[in-house]
Amino acid sequence: MVPPYRSATDEAFERMFERDKDELRALGVPVQVAGTDAFFDDEPGYRIRQEEFALPGIDLTADEAAVVGLATRVWQHAGLAAATSDALAKLAAGGVSVDRSRLDLAPVVVTDDDPHFEAFWQASLDRVRVSFGYRRRGSAEPATRTLEPWGVVSFSGRWYVVGRDVDRGEERMFRLSRVQGPVRRSGRGGAFSVPAGTDLRELTRRLAPGPATQQATVLVRAGTCLALRRAAAVVGEGVGEGVTGPDPSSDWDRLQVEFSSPDMLADELLALGADVYVEDPPAVRDAVVSRLAAVVGSA
Repeated sequence: MVPPYRSATDEAFERMFERDKDELRALGVPVQVAGTDAFFDDEPGYRIRQEEFALPGIDLTADEAAVVGLATRVWQHAGLAAATSDALAKLAAGGVSVDRSRLDLAPVVVTDDDPHFEAFWQASLDRVRVSFGYRRRGSAEPATRTLEPWGVVSFSGRWYVVGRDVDRGEERMFRLSRVQGPVRRSGRGGAFSVPAGTDLRELTRRLAPGPATQQATVLVRAGTCLALRRAAAVVGEGVGEGVTGPDPSSDWDRLQVEFSSPDMLADELLALGADVYVEDPPAVRDAVVSRLAAVVGSA
């Protein structure tokens, strides 16, 4: 018997046993429940079959071992530093030699400058929902999002959390540098599972915005939408330059905004409310209208 169990009371024994079962399952170890006594069928037994979770011996080439060593350098200042160091130690104990002299690349270090990395990473491991404020491009104020995080992925030099947006019921990715305020966990761990066959990197490539190759023309109320203005080009200001907006009691400016996805731009503009109006192209205008209609229909 494992030492901590020997002196435990029945109640403490049960608590430790349930805790340890949960931890094993969280690590991916299948714990089977079945009767183990031929005379007492109502007494459940627990079994772990080694062949169902044990990994075969690891045999890395010199180049593969060098990549593992490089990973420990990349993570030396981030939340995964301990995990990567442990992995390297275990490989060495298993007879895999990592020649650090082969790692002559310039050090590319993942730092812990982003305070939200570890919160999302841990939540994805625990399979627990999180809520957080998120500032979209072109929007000055953050909106609250609720996510079932599937993982944290590096893409084009930036970190993203990928998962299921609970409010929209869709797969989404969120750039960590745009997260505002604390990341709040809600509910218990193991509340969701990642769909079978999900490739986070492929999903990230599919969800990531492409290069901004299109232009939209929008009207914005004078003195508003400062974040959007910084990312746009002003092509007309006020009535003096022939700009007339939907609300004649206000002055309006005409901007040209580069975008890659009509739907993503529509989401950004919708957050600006009545201070913005889409002139062109129709695809962006229709996307905004359809979202407004959905909001009215659900009210």
